[in-house]
Amino acid sequence: MPIGPGVYASWGSRFGAFLIDFLVAGLVPLIAVITAVILESSLRGCLGDSACQAAREKERVPIIIALLVIAVVWAIAANIVILVKEGKGASPGKKAMKIRLVREVNGQPLGFGMALLRRICHGLDSAACSIGYLWPAWDAKGQTFADKVMRTVVISTE
Repeated sequence: MPIGPGVYASWGSRFGAFLIDFLVAGLVPLIAVITAVILESSLRGCLGDSACQAAREKERVPIIIALLVIAVVWAIAANIVILVKEGKGASPGKKAMKIRLVREVNGQPLGFGMALLRRICHGLDSAACSIGYLWPAWDAKGQTFADKVMRTVVISTE
């Protein structure tokens, strides 16, 4: 069943979905990295005092390492979950914005592998000054360059 006109998601709803997915995948790592940087910079307050430096390093370095590990693990796990959900049709952000990612030819979900390949193809959207991410704002089907390559569309579920 080909997708008819008038059901394509707006650029605004796609952007809203992106922001929600970014918060899901990126907020915890961002907070963890900022905290690690603050802790690392506090180690510099002991310059010249080796006893103070050693005490602070012993206390804070394990915390800094743990924060960075948490950031990496969370980012990877959250992105995998988002890809799995997107492969089934709707990432958390898309679900919240009431839109779905489907194959253009039959309206069916992509599956994990194709969703991953689509994510890789988003490099095309970034290639020309990120114009590919803005492309849905004026494209008749609201597609990014990655959507055109993968023959996918994002549709409204309302």
